[in-house]
Amino acid sequence: MGKPKKERSLSENEALAMAPMLRVSPQKLNLVATMIRGKTVDKALADLTFSKRRIANDVKKVLEAAIANAENNHQLDVDRLYVAEASVGKALTMKRFRPRARGRVGKIIKPWSRLRLVVREREETV
Repeated sequence: MGKPKKERSLSENEALAMAPMLRVSPQKLNLVATMIRGKTVDKALADLTFSKRRIANDVKKVLEAAIANAENNHQLDVDRLYVAEASVGKALTMKRFRPRARGRVGKIIKPWSRLRLVVREREETV
């Protein structure tokens, strides 16, 4: 028996890649995601390559995985792909404490993020 097969949540001209645990706050990751949202994949890769932000390298790896999924799993044309969605969410939060003066404690929050990239193939314009 077993469970029935899950229907594909994306359309036929889309491919997905995710990074469920990135060690950066969602606010900082969203700045990088906003930078590539809506751009063609080659332009987005170039922007991520020359970005000064530390997390841009991890976002670039996720984008390359989405491109590879589109090419190998869904037979999409790589030259017509663009970043359709780049959504950022919260993952776990590590809580740490630092001793402060007079026996008090300072709370340190170390957030993690999740990234979901969807690349879509542009329709042919005639």
